Amino acid sequence: MASADLRAELECSICLNIYTDPVILKCGHNFCRVCIDRVLDTQEGSGAYFCPVCRKRFRSRPALQRNITLRNIAVHFLSTQPDQEESGVFCTHCVDYPIPAVSSCLRCEVSLCDKHLKKRKLRKVKQKILTKREEMERRVQSLQEHRRKVEEKAAGYTERVTVLFRDLRRRLEDLEKRVLREISGQAEQVSISIRALEIKKEELSRKIGHIEELCNMTDPLTVLQESDTGDLCDTEDGDNEDRERHKELLHDGGGLDVAGVLHTGLSVLIKEVNVYFYMQGAADILLDLSTAGNNLHISDDRKTSSWSNIDQRRPKTDRFTDFPQVLSSQSFPSGQHYWEVNVGGSDLWRVGMCYPSMDRKVLQAGIGRNDKSWGLLRSGIQYSVIHDSMEIPLSANISSNTVRIYLDYEAGRISFYDLCDPIRHLHTFTTTFTEPLHAVLCAWTGCIKICGGNPEK
Repeated sequence: MASADLRAELECSICLNIYTDPVILKCGHNFCRVCIDRVLDTQEGSGAYFCPVCRKRFRSRPALQRNITLRNIAVHFLSTQPDQEESGVFCTHCVDYPIPAVSSCLRCEVSLCDKHLKKRKLRKVKQKILTKREEMERRVQSLQEHRRKVEEKAAGYTERVTVLFRDLRRRLEDLEKRVLREISGQAEQVSISIRALEIKKEELSRKIGHIEELCNMTDPLTVLQESDTGDLCDTEDGDNEDRERHKELLHDGGGLDVAGVLHTGLSVLIKEVNVYFYMQGAADILLDLSTAGNNLHISDDRKTSSWSNIDQRRPKTDRFTDFPQVLSSQSFPSGQHYWEVNVGGSDLWRVGMCYPSMDRKVLQAGIGRNDKSWGLLRSGIQYSVIHDSMEIPLSANISSNTVRIYLDYEAGRISFYDLCDPIRHLHTFTTTFTEPLHAVLCAWTGCIKICGGNPEK
């Protein structure tokens, strides 16, 4: 029995044979070098390594340390076993009484009876199943992580969709009222014209009656005293205008011009839906310190730019020399993107997008003062958009502290939005882009800060 116990301790748990060139893992378990190499090769395809006995995981393929002591013990044990060739080949694992072997391994010199051969096959099958189960566990974990992310995004999308449709319902109601007012207004114009013509017709009838009375008088002197020929003869005042108005009202065959109002209103709504919902998230904008003007302080997280009276004395690179401006380190050569800026900390600022080839060392390097940049600016209480030195004042001031810049590269659009409730479209520049675009900020007073960002973008 002592020999059987020793044999059990010297068996590799993979091949079930006496160790051949045994190696040890960090967890303390031993295997034949060939056997554990084969298992690790199988695990390599799944991307995870673990001990076949204790299931301890390893971050990378474990190094195999040769166990010389165990090898010497195994060799000594085999040398003490009786030579089976004299009496036939017997099962190596049947130590209590000899059982003829049905299979032998020439490489590791192990022979197995039918029972132990089946067990060996079963253990191999078990190992394959365990490997597949490990793979299934990894798949389940990855899907669970994916589900968590999907649920987080779903919660955000649910809130955004709720807000979006609430806003759409309100806007559609406003558009409905506006279209109905247009319909009612056009119908009222016809009624007003009819009433005006009826009044003029009555006036003409009165004049006709008065003229007939005068014609029936026999005393010429009385006719001259009673008649005001100027008033009676002046029947053409406004006739031309009435005729033109009459033609206009009849020209459309009774139709009402509401298609234009509907088309314009619905186009605005569709544009707002595209901007508000279909984009995945704000771009993760970081400021490029190598482009910042020397009167601009950039925060450690590269999100905030602040005006500074102190010259930053940065190295002379291709940075802005006459403007407190800075570019983003990211460029946008294609696709749809947006980013947001909190401008509440300054009353003199510019934000927008530009080509990297814009000359940064001339007086025309300010955002919008050249044909390579597009910007939104504030100067005191005045808000404007600007491109190629053509400045367009906004009809209404920005009511929130945050503005959104939206880029649709393929469509050639840069749009600006006021992130009030609801979001308000300020202006859209349309062109054909010829270079990648960078975000650009300018702060003449105070500070402006890039909001949030989505690193996965």
